[in-house]
Amino acid sequence: MHPIAAAAALVAALIHVSFFVMESVWFMRPTIYRRFGLSSDADARTAQGFAYNQGFYNLFLAIGVAIGLALVVSGRSDAGDTLVLFACGSMVAAGLVLVLHDPRFLRAGALQVLPPLVAILGIVALN
Repeated sequence: MHPIAAAAALVAALIHVSFFVMESVWFMRPTIYRRFGLSSDADARTAQGFAYNQGFYNLFLAIGVAIGLALVVSGRSDAGDTLVLFACGSMVAAGLVLVLHDPRFLRAGALQVLPPLVAILGIVALN
């Protein structure tokens, strides 16, 4: 895997770990739930279960990237590239769904889409 692709995939994984922390660990903090468009503790309590679950989806995608990168480093490039492509493709798809559902989340969607998209393009074009 090209170093640019690996670095972009790593950045994407770290971003998704931060989403996990915000959604599954710190969600009930007003500064956090407001980032998700909620304005009250009552609204946040209603959404907390969904956010908790979504945070774990983000963590699992990050773990997929990490395992894929570990496979690449260990010499199993085909398996590693495939796993990174799947995890990063899922990140891109989820970011697009976010923005298509609510354009107010364009900034968050771009943050979610750009690093894994660079990783995908790097794997496909630079290998």
